[in-house]
Amino acid sequence: MSATDLLPPASPSIQPPYYAVIFCSQRTDATPDDGYGAMAERMAALAATQPGYLGVESARGADGLGITVSYWRSLEDIRAWRAVTEHTAARDQGRRDWYRHYELRIAKVERHYHWDESAGTDDPVPVAQR
Repeated sequence: MSATDLLPPASPSIQPPYYAVIFCSQRTDATPDDGYGAMAERMAALAATQPGYLGVESARGADGLGITVSYWRSLEDIRAWRAVTEHTAARDQGRRDWYRHYELRIAKVERHYHWDESAGTDDPVPVAQR
Protein backbone atom coordinates (compact mmCIF):
# COMPACT_ATOMS: atom_id res chain seq x y z
CA MET A 1 0.00 0.00 0.00
CA SER A 2 1.23 3.46 -0.72
CA ALA A 3 0.32 6.91 0.49
CA THR A 4 -1.19 7.63 -2.91
CA ASP A 5 -3.79 4.91 -2.23
CA LEU A 6 -5.15 6.81 0.77
CA LEU A 7 -8.37 8.78 0.69
CA PRO A 8 -8.45 12.04 2.65
CA PRO A 9 -8.11 11.12 6.35
CA ALA A 10 -10.55 11.84 9.09
CA SER A 11 -9.92 15.32 10.45
CA PRO A 12 -7.51 15.67 13.36
CA SER A 13 -10.07 18.09 14.82
CA ILE A 14 -12.60 15.30 15.51
CA GLN A 15 -12.92 15.07 19.27
CA PRO A 16 -12.91 11.69 21.03
CA PRO A 17 -14.75 9.64 21.97
CA TYR A 18 -15.99 8.33 18.63
CA TYR A 19 -16.08 4.95 16.87
CA ALA A 20 -13.96 3.37 14.16
CA VAL A 21 -15.34 0.68 11.84
CA ILE A 22 -12.31 -1.24 10.59
CA PHE A 23 -12.97 -3.25 7.43
CA CYS A 24 -10.11 -5.52 6.32
CA SER A 25 -10.73 -7.37 3.07
CA GLN A 26 -9.06 -9.58 0.53
CA ARG A 27 -10.28 -9.04 -3.03
CA THR A 28 -10.87 -11.80 -5.53
CA ASP A 29 -8.80 -11.60 -8.69
CA ALA A 30 -9.94 -8.25 -9.96
CA THR A 31 -10.49 -6.94 -13.43
CA PRO A 32 -10.40 -3.19 -14.05
CA ASP A 33 -14.03 -3.09 -15.17
CA ASP A 34 -15.62 -5.32 -12.52
CA GLY A 35 -17.49 -2.37 -10.97
CA TYR A 36 -15.71 -2.52 -7.63
CA GLY A 37 -14.04 0.89 -7.86
CA ALA A 38 -17.24 2.66 -8.84
CA MET A 39 -19.14 0.96 -6.03
CA ALA A 40 -16.46 1.83 -3.47
CA GLU A 41 -16.64 5.48 -4.54
CA ARG A 42 -20.45 5.41 -4.37
CA MET A 43 -20.43 3.90 -0.86
CA ALA A 44 -17.91 6.49 0.36
CA ALA A 45 -20.09 9.29 -1.01
CA LEU A 46 -23.26 7.77 0.44
CA ALA A 47 -21.67 7.19 3.85
CA ALA A 48 -20.60 10.84 3.93
CA THR A 49 -24.28 11.88 3.80
CA GLN A 50 -25.26 9.78 6.82
CA PRO A 51 -25.89 11.23 10.28
CA GLY A 52 -22.89 10.76 12.57
CA TYR A 53 -20.37 10.13 9.78
CA LEU A 54 -16.98 11.70 10.58
CA GLY A 55 -14.62 10.52 7.83
CA VAL A 56 -12.82 7.62 6.17
CA GLU A 57 -9.30 6.38 5.43
CA SER A 58 -8.67 3.58 2.95
CA ALA A 59 -5.79 1.77 1.28
CA ARG A 60 -5.48 -1.31 -0.92
CA GLY A 61 -2.29 -3.11 -1.92
CA ALA A 62 -1.44 -4.64 -5.26
CA ASP A 63 -2.08 -8.06 -3.67
CA GLY A 64 -5.75 -7.12 -3.11
CA LEU A 65 -5.48 -6.68 0.67
CA GLY A 66 -7.42 -3.60 1.74
CA ILE A 67 -8.15 -1.73 4.93
CA THR A 68 -10.87 0.89 5.20
CA VAL A 69 -11.54 2.67 8.47
CA SER A 70 -14.67 4.78 8.73
CA TYR A 71 -15.31 7.01 11.72
CA TRP A 72 -18.69 7.56 13.37
CA ARG A 73 -20.05 9.56 16.28
CA SER A 74 -22.07 6.68 17.82
CA LEU A 75 -22.91 2.99 17.64
CA GLU A 76 -26.46 3.98 16.65
CA ASP A 77 -25.07 5.87 13.63
CA ILE A 78 -23.11 2.75 12.62
CA ARG A 79 -26.24 0.59 12.93
CA ALA A 80 -28.22 3.05 10.81
CA TRP A 81 -25.51 3.02 8.10
CA ARG A 82 -25.55 -0.77 8.06
CA ALA A 83 -29.31 -0.70 7.42
CA VAL A 84 -29.17 1.69 4.43
CA THR A 85 -30.71 -0.27 1.53
CA GLU A 86 -28.06 0.69 -1.04
CA HIS A 87 -25.28 -0.25 1.41
CA THR A 88 -26.95 -3.63 2.04
CA ALA A 89 -27.09 -4.31 -1.72
CA ALA A 90 -23.41 -3.36 -2.12
CA ARG A 91 -22.46 -5.65 0.76
CA ASP A 92 -24.33 -8.55 -0.85
CA GLN A 93 -22.61 -7.91 -4.19
CA GLY A 94 -19.24 -7.75 -2.44
CA ARG A 95 -19.78 -11.19 -0.91
CA ARG A 96 -20.89 -12.57 -4.25
CA ASP A 97 -18.41 -10.91 -6.63
CA TRP A 98 -15.53 -9.01 -5.04
CA TYR A 99 -14.25 -10.49 -1.77
CA ARG A 100 -12.53 -13.73 -0.85
CA HIS A 101 -12.62 -12.80 2.81
CA TYR A 102 -13.26 -9.86 5.06
CA GLU A 103 -13.34 -8.99 8.74
CA LEU A 104 -15.09 -6.10 10.41
CA ARG A 105 -14.17 -4.63 13.77
CA ILE A 106 -15.79 -1.79 15.66
CA ALA A 107 -13.68 0.07 18.20
CA LYS A 108 -14.27 3.03 20.46
CA VAL A 109 -11.59 5.70 20.02
CA GLU A 110 -10.84 7.23 23.38
CA ARG A 111 -7.59 8.98 22.51
CA HIS A 112 -6.41 10.51 19.26
CA TYR A 113 -2.99 12.00 18.54
CA HIS A 114 -1.96 14.16 15.63
CA TRP A 115 1.46 14.93 14.14
CA ASP A 116 2.62 16.41 10.86
CA GLU A 117 5.95 17.53 9.48
CA SER A 118 5.43 21.15 10.54
CA ALA A 119 5.91 19.96 14.14
CA GLY A 120 9.47 18.87 13.39
CA THR A 121 10.60 16.26 15.86
CA ASP A 122 8.13 17.28 18.59
CA ASP A 123 5.91 14.54 19.97
CA PRO A 124 2.39 14.10 18.57
CA VAL A 125 -0.22 16.40 20.03
CA PRO A 126 -3.23 14.77 21.70
CA VAL A 127 -6.57 15.86 20.32
CA ALA A 128 -8.55 17.23 23.28
CA GLN A 129 -10.97 14.85 24.94
CA ARG A 130 -14.51 15.84 25.81
